Amino acid sequence: MLEIRREEAQHGDAVRHLNLAAFDGGSEATLVDRLRASCTDYLAWVAVEDDAVVGHILFTPVTVDGSGAVGMGLAPMAVLPSQQRKGIGSLLVRHGLGHLRQSGCPFVVVLGHPEYYPRFGFELASKHRLLCQWEGVPDEAFMVVVTDGSALPEAGGTVRYRREFEDAV
Repeated sequence: MLEIRREEAQHGDAVRHLNLAAFDGGSEATLVDRLRASCTDYLAWVAVEDDAVVGHILFTPVTVDGSGAVGMGLAPMAVLPSQQRKGIGSLLVRHGLGHLRQSGCPFVVVLGHPEYYPRFGFELASKHRLLCQWEGVPDEAFMVVVTDGSALPEAGGTVRYRREFEDAV
């Protein structure tokens, strides 16, 4: 039976293995390790089946330049290749977004597949005049879920991820 749990220290090696298996090159696994070491306000969950970690999702704080607006960025999210297309990623995204909504997070951004994330309420960030900090990101790939529009600056702005993301992009 699949269970979504809050990530704990004992999941570290399994999450690293999962990210190495799910992504080429290992940069996501290294990113997760770096974020765990330096970021105290991240949120992460694991999907566990038969005591094995089969999925992982991580949220870290993001800011909008010059506005004081703080939300969360979803990245990375991974599912073991042998367990993909079984709805595990969807469960992780829904669980994380539900928790963030309940905790009062005003917005969540994601840089991801435009065919996947809209099913969770993500829409083009540009609709809210939000830009990704990295040049060359296609408009349709940078998305946002807004739960409190009053927290976003009317003029929009550039969304900044934590510095640990620089090496991963």
